Amino acid sequence: MHFLDYFIFIIYFMSVLAVGLYFYRKNKTKEDYYVGGRNISAGHVGMSIVATDVGGGFSIGLGGLGFIMGLSGSWLLFTGLVGAWLAAVLIIPRIKRIDAKMGMLTYPDFLRWRYGDSVALAAAVISGIGYLGFTGAQILAGAKLASGSVFSNIDFINPLDLSLYLMAGVILVYTVLGGIKAVIYTDTIQWIVLLGGLFFFGAPFAFIEAGGWQGLQSSLPEQFFTLTNISFVQFLNWFFTIVPIWFVAMTLYQRIYACRNEKETRRAFFMAGLLEYPLMAFLGVFLGMIARVFFPEAEPEMGLPLLLRDVLPIGITGIVVAAYFSAIMSTADSCLIASSGNFVNDIIQPYFLKNKTDKYMMKVSQIVTLLIGGLTLVIATSFNTVLEIILYAYSFMVAGLFIPTLGAFFWEKSDAAAALISMFVGGGSTLFLIFFKTEIIWGLDASIIGILLSAVTFISVSLIKNRGEFYVR
Repeated sequence: MHFLDYFIFIIYFMSVLAVGLYFYRKNKTKEDYYVGGRNISAGHVGMSIVATDVGGGFSIGLGGLGFIMGLSGSWLLFTGLVGAWLAAVLIIPRIKRIDAKMGMLTYPDFLRWRYGDSVALAAAVISGIGYLGFTGAQILAGAKLASGSVFSNIDFINPLDLSLYLMAGVILVYTVLGGIKAVIYTDTIQWIVLLGGLFFFGAPFAFIEAGGWQGLQSSLPEQFFTLTNISFVQFLNWFFTIVPIWFVAMTLYQRIYACRNEKETRRAFFMAGLLEYPLMAFLGVFLGMIARVFFPEAEPEMGLPLLLRDVLPIGITGIVVAAYFSAIMSTADSCLIASSGNFVNDIIQPYFLKNKTDKYMMKVSQIVTLLIGGLTLVIATSFNTVLEIILYAYSFMVAGLFIPTLGAFFWEKSDAAAALISMFVGGGSTLFLIFFKTEIIWGLDASIIGILLSAVTFISVSLIKNRGEFYVR
């Protein structure tokens, strides 16, 4: 990278840190820190949602999919469109009505309202640990990008290690200081930087350097230019791993609570879905396809960093690198504040720090966020594939939480004991299948089996409990 690229990169980071410092001075209560005072507009929330969902894992991961399978990799984000719109129609009207009465801060707060404290505690542990994995994945994605582009010429320290520590440090500073307001407003900036950088600079310049459409066609397999270069099982695995997360993601519940009203919230989710697919989906895989033209022997997820380092012109490289870092940071900060919210609001305060003042809990929230950030750095050093860690964490959360959450919204016979048991059955069976590398029929994802087992358990126990209550009456 040229001096101009580094200058653009540094200016971007300074701007993000300034936002964190600004909101550090604005936050007064735990409600400010975790749900932004419940007065944020649809535009900011919508861009924050898509920036969070299409973060480092999916932006770098999408490039890897484009490198491997071409345009068909875009189906990964089609699941985001479906999930966002289903959430807008099915759960937002219900959750906003409940929130208006209860003043909720977290996803487990909703389960507490429906099932009680035990279920909320279990959900907080599952969600909090899951978001540790998410945050680690984003830090790893940023480190891969930086080590392959920004710091590739440094030889006195491992570029990947340097990148990991710098990424974690910057994300921690503005998230710990500013809370959800800093997260949402920096997400807005980051999404604009990401979309503008890729759409107006990265994709056009890389496309020209690759020889245009003719250059792509002559260098890539024919099936890369179709939408059918994917098996039905692969699409099914993506669908059942990703769509349900829109019903159980702590990051999304925080934004639902932060939005001004039901109408604004639904608008934000509809907007987020369209920004994910087709816009970002095809941009991501298209750049991965171009990377393969120049670096056909590279590791798929390193193709994009190499493209940024060696192919794009001076100045453009800095803009596009900043764009990808914006994607990474926009997800990492959201996951970090979500995990912190789970541990502080749903575990630490109700069980260890009851009746503490808002000012005191603000400090606790910042300290916990900092400690969680340190743990995510440890997690980031333990995985090599970005999408692997994200999909593992998704699988764990979805299998454990999806069915009890659906029951809480839509089934009057839902029972607290059934919810608790099904969480452990769904999440536990999924982790067992993953860690023991169990072969599953037809190549289905472990989370699908976990969801099915969770559903059978939840329905069976709920019916048994309800029948018992009927006989008692």
